[in-house]
Amino acid sequence: MATMCRVIMAKSKLVCSRTLVLLLGVALLAMLTAVSGKAQSTASGSSTLTPSTGQISPSGKTSASPLISAPTIVPKDFSELRIEPGDLLSVSVYDTPEFTNSYRVDPNGDLTIPLCGKINLRGLALSEAAKRIETALRDGQILNQPQVNVDVVQYAGQYVTVLGEVTAPGRVPLIAPTRLDEILAEVGGVTPLAGARIKIRHGLDDAAPEVQVPYSRSQGTSEASSIMVRPGDLVIVPRAGIVYVLGAVNRPGGYLMQEDGKLNVAEALALGGGTVMQANTGGLRVIRRNPDGTVLDFPVSYNGISKGTQTPLLLQAQDIVYVPMSKVKATFSTATGIISSAASAAIITRP
Repeated sequence: MATMCRVIMAKSKLVCSRTLVLLLGVALLAMLTAVSGKAQSTASGSSTLTPSTGQISPSGKTSASPLISAPTIVPKDFSELRIEPGDLLSVSVYDTPEFTNSYRVDPNGDLTIPLCGKINLRGLALSEAAKRIETALRDGQILNQPQVNVDVVQYAGQYVTVLGEVTAPGRVPLIAPTRLDEILAEVGGVTPLAGARIKIRHGLDDAAPEVQVPYSRSQGTSEASSIMVRPGDLVIVPRAGIVYVLGAVNRPGGYLMQEDGKLNVAEALALGGGTVMQANTGGLRVIRRNPDGTVLDFPVSYNGISKGTQTPLLLQAQDIVYVPMSKVKATFSTATGIISSAASAAIITRP
């Protein structure tokens, strides 16, 4: 009886030991699964810092590519891409490996293919280029029914130049026509001194055709979203027209014209903080310099403007609104002297 009890106790201990080992194994497996799941979550989750460049990688994968300060603008629709001199093209002809190769477009926009000679592809889309090569092979009686595929291996260094009143003027790499507002965004937008129109010159030559696009610094325009800028174009953002308010005003200086390029005498005086108490408003004058060098000096009725009986004179860029301090100064203040004082006036930008 005692022997049987000892055997039963020994079996019970063995079962307990096996149960304990099994429980420990299950716990260890659960811990490993949790650690593995956490690692996978880190790999597929939100951004991680890549050690090679210090950039944030949305996929969490390490990238060894260097930082690029000015990325080339690539259009969403690759059908807009046009072949330009310097591009390296991959031409493949179905079932004809001897014509399949990479070719560089020469400065004239020609591609030289054996037996075909030069084929001009400048300005063509890839599909159009493939059809032109097929035509050359067929017309040259080289192949009866050629099937050609063209792809770009390397784009040539193309850019658009942006000058004038922008945050970061310079060259923007560009490989295809891109909207004007996207080009402006690449250079940091326009400055507070920017005018109401943007010039786009198709080519760096001064004689190249030019278009002017209306643009509002605060609101933008629909034209900026529809006008396309091409590689090689020159974008110029001129400074806004400036009107000078001088003499007996609270804030004399040069003021930018409105977003629409319009400013009248009453608005100019308001920008100058109004006239001082000692001002001789009866001697209010506007001095205008014409492009031919002549100077116009004509009086303006301040009382008529303030009473609403006279329409305020619409000013032009570089006009000078002068309010004398006294009748004596109004008499002896010459247009030449007023123009000289305008040259040293500070430009005051409005928020």
